[in-house]
Amino acid sequence: MKNIGTQKIITDRLILRRFTETDAENMYKNWASDSEVTKYLRWEAHKNINITRNLLNLWAQEYKSDNNYQWAIELKEIGEVIGSISVVNLDEKQSMVEIGYCIGKTFWYNGYTAEALSAVIKFFFEEADVMEVRAKHDTRNINSGKVMQKCGMTFICAGKDTNNQGECETKIYSIINEKGEKHNDNNKR
Repeated sequence: MKNIGTQKIITDRLILRRFTETDAENMYKNWASDSEVTKYLRWEAHKNINITRNLLNLWAQEYKSDNNYQWAIELKEIGEVIGSISVVNLDEKQSMVEIGYCIGKTFWYNGYTAEALSAVIKFFFEEADVMEVRAKHDTRNINSGKVMQKCGMTFICAGKDTNNQGECETKIYSIINEKGEKHNDNNKR
């Protein structure tokens, strides 16, 4: 695994990029202030835009680190950020990253989250030489699991966690970098 930090990724309909302080209004409006969006997340909906601004300032500092991966999901069609996708757990020894994401409910059911997750998986496999990408969801948030499956991830185990609903059952999904796996197998011979 090589840490290269948050790099711009362009897909058919999206631009995945670093957040800037100018994203505060759209972030607050489109998802960060919505308790329905944050229902199954670990952070609460922002009560005011200053919370959003402070978070973006923190992320700006964290971008200085090459092991920080925090993307704004910008919808090209409207030129606004509509969600975020990031690494929530990084295990360099295992060459594994765990991804978390959220998107404004106005933009649900359009395939944007799957498009972003697929692009991030490709980035980690092709650019950062990561061996495994994982994600997990509260079992009550079925649509999040469908996003993972759509991106080729497979269920590996159940778990327990906490979120804004309290203690919860989770499903953990994974996808393995087959190219990297074959390369490592060849090195063992």
